[in-house]
Amino acid sequence: MNKDLAPPESDDGFPTPRPFQIAAHEALRQGFREGHKNQLIMAPTGAGKTYLGLRICKEAIQRGKRAVFLCDRTTLINQTSAVADSYGMYGHGVIQAKHWRRRPDELLQIASVQTIAKREFWPQMDVLVVDEAHTTYKAWTEFAQATNAVVIGLSATPFTPGLGKIFTNLVNATTMHELTVSGVLTPMRIFSCKKPDMTGAKTSGGEWTDKAAEERELSIVGDVVSDWQKHGDNRKTIVFGATIKHCEELCRQFIQSGVMAAVFTSETKAAEREMLLKEYRKPDSPLKVLISVEALAKGFDVPDVGCICDARPLRKSLSTAIQMWGRGLRSSPDTGKQDCHLLDFSGNIVRFFEDFNDIYFNGLAQLNDGEKLDKAVRDKEEFETKGCPKCGYTPFHKRCMACGHERISKAMTEAQPGHMQEIFIGTGPDKKKLANTAEDLWNQICTYARHHSKPDKQSGRAWHLFKDITGQETKWAFSKAPAVEITRNVFNKIQQMNIAFRKGNRHV
Repeated sequence: MNKDLAPPESDDGFPTPRPFQIAAHEALRQGFREGHKNQLIMAPTGAGKTYLGLRICKEAIQRGKRAVFLCDRTTLINQTSAVADSYGMYGHGVIQAKHWRRRPDELLQIASVQTIAKREFWPQMDVLVVDEAHTTYKAWTEFAQATNAVVIGLSATPFTPGLGKIFTNLVNATTMHELTVSGVLTPMRIFSCKKPDMTGAKTSGGEWTDKAAEERELSIVGDVVSDWQKHGDNRKTIVFGATIKHCEELCRQFIQSGVMAAVFTSETKAAEREMLLKEYRKPDSPLKVLISVEALAKGFDVPDVGCICDARPLRKSLSTAIQMWGRGLRSSPDTGKQDCHLLDFSGNIVRFFEDFNDIYFNGLAQLNDGEKLDKAVRDKEEFETKGCPKCGYTPFHKRCMACGHERISKAMTEAQPGHMQEIFIGTGPDKKKLANTAEDLWNQICTYARHHSKPDKQSGRAWHLFKDITGQETKWAFSKAPAVEITRNVFNKIQQMNIAFRKGNRHV
């Protein structure tokens, strides 16, 4: 099975892959070697999910295999097809009603999940790549579990319930922090603006209803416009509203204040969408503001967007918040973009910051971790007023997103291999448990090394990780270590060590 996804002889037409993209592919191959047919790549905004997915497809068709790249929205079909062309993959067909590029004999097909659902049958394939895999349409989720084809999911926010039943392995391609340090993403500068009082607002399933969010947000529409004029710096901007009605009122008041704005929602007709996007993508476009509920939250990539206005209050859906904020984080060297302004008109940055901060630095350890994050209700309305003690950045929680400063330095307190002792990092109330015993820690590290190292490097990687964490050499054999679940604390510790190692400071 993994020979179908082995490295191709040539990547002609593709940009040179970044190191983390190469590592993600190798992690997939290792997963196949370990028997995982369905795997999911978690890749933040800017990591190149379309690039990763099409490169997987290229590897398959170079060997005469058939591949399908599945888009979750019809609006992304032409965008993905154009990217494939730019990589030299002109020989592909499109599965979408009445599309001019219908070429069923091509080895690569770019398909709309809506069209697949209506047709109720799939083309022949050996590899299926599912973009935005957190959007779990029945049409592909059932097929993915029944097919003999290899299935690769792509998502920046794999938080949807049930993903662990479809995919058996999670590959963290990279983190938002690593992409920011490398310049792929820009830093986020947060402005806490006027917010509606959500006290007593009606909820359904733990989340505020659209109607309740709309009513509360409509009371501060004027503040959104005036605060944007103060803090938006006339940047190209995406505003996220609570409902279509709310978006329309925001648009009306932006235009009334002399700012060219437009609404882009599920009710915007296809021809108008195409016209708006064509205009908005121009570097010197007078169209400064696009306003949406969710239509622009996923897969919408205009790198010179420099401001996000979040006016859609949420209590549970961290994944939605991350998708919205991510629309402004791509770097744009050609336009001199230095950062992204996040104007918080919803209170979301306060409610979600602790969990977002963790995702920003560490990603996810297990698929079900994301599901748990999207189930938790956050009612926190206030955050500590003091920023980072080193650079002053706000909000601040444990580790600064601007300079990386950590509030508590972590130190190993217990570690004698073979002793039946729980292993912790940290001291006092911040002490975190890594494993039940030293052998349990070793088994977790071996499992991690198998998923994140080349075959000839795995045992050595595990040995060094164990030594660096415990200060002791292992007495157990790598080959005999069983595959076990990696706890979040162990995963986070290893990620911190990886970052420190790359910066030249091996010991964390």
